[in-house]
Amino acid sequence: VEVKIEVVIPEKERSKEEMSPNGKASPLIYKVNGTARHYHLEEHPIASNPYHNPKDVVEASVCHVKDLENGQMREVDLGCGKALLIKESGEFHAVGHKCPHYGAPLVKGVLSKGRVRCPWHGACFNIGTGDIEDFPGLDSLPRFQVKIEKEKVYIRASKQALQTQRRTKMMAKCISLSNYNLSSTNVLIIGAGAAGLVCAETLRQEGFSDRIVMCTMDRHLPYDRPKLKKWLFLQSMDSHPEQITLRPREFFRSYDIEVLTEMQVAAVDIKNKTAVFKDGFKMEYNKLLIATGNTPKALSCKGKEVENVFNIRTPEDASRVVKLATSKNVVIVGASFLGMEVAAYLAERAHSVSLVELEEVPFKKFFGERVGRAVMKMFESNRVKFYMQTEVSELREQEGKLKEVVLKSGKVLRADVCVVGVGAVPATGFLKQSGINIDSKGFIVVNKMMQTNIPGVFAAGDAVAFPLALRNNKKVNVPHWQMAHMHGRVAALNMLAHGVEISTVPYLWTAMFGKSIRYAGHGEGFDDVVIQGDLDELKFVAFYTKSDEVVAVASMNYDPIVSKVAEVLAAGRTIRKRDVDTAGFSLFVRTGDMSWLTGKGS
Repeated sequence: VEVKIEVVIPEKERSKEEMSPNGKASPLIYKVNGTARHYHLEEHPIASNPYHNPKDVVEASVCHVKDLENGQMREVDLGCGKALLIKESGEFHAVGHKCPHYGAPLVKGVLSKGRVRCPWHGACFNIGTGDIEDFPGLDSLPRFQVKIEKEKVYIRASKQALQTQRRTKMMAKCISLSNYNLSSTNVLIIGAGAAGLVCAETLRQEGFSDRIVMCTMDRHLPYDRPKLKKWLFLQSMDSHPEQITLRPREFFRSYDIEVLTEMQVAAVDIKNKTAVFKDGFKMEYNKLLIATGNTPKALSCKGKEVENVFNIRTPEDASRVVKLATSKNVVIVGASFLGMEVAAYLAERAHSVSLVELEEVPFKKFFGERVGRAVMKMFESNRVKFYMQTEVSELREQEGKLKEVVLKSGKVLRADVCVVGVGAVPATGFLKQSGINIDSKGFIVVNKMMQTNIPGVFAAGDAVAFPLALRNNKKVNVPHWQMAHMHGRVAALNMLAHGVEISTVPYLWTAMFGKSIRYAGHGEGFDDVVIQGDLDELKFVAFYTKSDEVVAVASMNYDPIVSKVAEVLAAGRTIRKRDVDTAGFSLFVRTGDMSWLTGKGS
């Protein structure tokens, strides 16, 4: 369904500086060559009239009004699908019951001040509208009508929405791009990861109807990088990279988001507002987003050029690794998130998996020594052999292909394939002479609105250092999937002069051998770890403290406690070390009560 809307901008609004290749015009309706352009708004399902087809509607009584107390949620069945019924401040709301990201049951999440937070990965949704307010994920929840009759609660819903459990927010689209110069665009986005895609989608959601061009070095449309390692296991089936794309090709066509694949930007000329591509092509822009992410570090040892040594960055990398690793000897260099996750995925397929790491314990700097040792023990019980506190000194080959990995300790490991996960550096080398502010580590420095020091130039994702509200606006780099989404959204809103500042709480997860670790906050520089639960049983919560303040939390098998802490921190409240004592945690274990984690106002 398409609703064609002509937007009339009040005279006082027309005077404001807006975005158009021709100077000043509204982002909603503007003129090209003297011709007024309109845009379409599309949403599935249409929120204003979600029940236009009576056969697609179901209505059911789901409970008595007294069955739910304020602050409670319940998953209810409407016969052809389920909904999440919520009661807050005396009012009932009904939305989709599954998180659109990976399908987590939201009834097990955290309800707080008008929104529900996913228990798995921290995405947040407004309970009144269903709109996504924090990430990861791209889609919102469907919202259903609720009515009260004779003390009974009824939900009226679209059958289609009950089945899909997701809703794409309303977006603008251009009717025609025929008037554009191919070598100029209003918005140019360098990088097609989460930050770039969310930026493009947010612009369209806000009614921006001018040209948007994304360019990427990848061969593929934007894809779900956290799923890339999981995709390793799909290789035995008839699988394709399209299985992990964030949006299908038709989506980009529908909303006029142009994606240039296998296109590398070599330089940015900020004076002339031009991006220069490696092949010599030049494109002018009005607004620029740099979201190039990072580049994996390579080994610097002797023999680094031999075949069958990989950084897993693309679906093609994953395909080759799993093909070569099956029933063979694998050496993984680096106990990073990438290295550990790949080790876990390959442990059942490879003949042997060896992991080489310079530190004494995996994840020591991030999760602490005790949690790191517990994770290491889990890996060892799954046939992964660790070689700690050493490095690779040489890669030996036979007929050009990897045969052995030699360690500085003198140990020689048989190896048919090697996966390198020793960290990454920001992919910002092409900006060195641009005038854009880059710090000593290579990160692009931005303010709270994701703006660089150059007007009209924004940056987002793994390549930036930004002020983290949680840590008193200290400039930090947070290379998390969730954070990249929020960066892209904030950048887009400020391209449209909305004056929005970044304030989200970092949230990440990792999955290994069917176990997930959730993490929220920013624990850099923590000086103590308070452990509750049982590390040996891999059922624990770890609170990371600096001085007397909890700055981060990690958990395994104790959902939704990380999401609860994230909500407390997002509200600007402080959790003290004394607040996470054994008595409060025991109450949570017995009853699920998390009231002891309310924190104190800042």
